[in-house]
Amino acid sequence: MSLFQQPSFDTVTEALQWLSTQGFTENFNLDTHCIRYNNNTQSMSPEEFKIEYIFRFEGDTDPGDEDIVYGIKSEIYNLKGVLTSAFGIYADSVSTEMIKKLSTH
Repeated sequence: MSLFQQPSFDTVTEALQWLSTQGFTENFNLDTHCIRYNNNTQSMSPEEFKIEYIFRFEGDTDPGDEDIVYGIKSEIYNLKGVLTSAFGIYADSVSTEMIKKLSTH
């Protein structure tokens, strides 16, 4: 069990700035069966990365309007980066494997 306590932030911007200071500098994009990086020219499947941090932010006016910021690390590719997603990930066209990976932490 880790002694490290994940910080909490009020805004997506604060979370992204903190992750950047921790070395999470790559921008990841969600695709059907993978996450893409390097301007979408390369990809990683769910078994090639792990989620280090998850920050959830609810909208002020609509609790259903939620954003999630993931701090993602891949030891295989020696990468650390961020993926931001609206909470409607289940509505996106992503595979079951990606949904499982992104919803368990």
